[in-house]
Amino acid sequence: MKFETSGWIAQIDRMTGAASFRTYGTVTVENSGVSVLLTESPIQDKSNNLRLELHLLPSLDPSAQVLTDKFVEYKKLGDSNVTGVSIYHDDVLVTTIDKVLITH
Repeated sequence: MKFETSGWIAQIDRMTGAASFRTYGTVTVENSGVSVLLTESPIQDKSNNLRLELHLLPSLDPSAQVLTDKFVEYKKLGDSNVTGVSIYHDDVLVTTIDKVLITH
């Protein structure tokens, strides 16, 4: 299944009571029925770089064959020291995020 991605952001929120890490972006798919999901990969190295997996989940229901933008987000609550993110789909690197936004 073909797709494109854009607008990736990685953010650490250090606000008291709202500490979290999130990564989000847009995935453009060829079918409006496709759902997208970001999950933490079981394969992680010992650095502070986070590896995520992008999943494209086709629908069994009829849907339009039209380019459709889908928002996708991964979020984990708690303190974070992530310094970069690598996003993979079927073990192929889709994108990397080297700048992590930190909010206080």
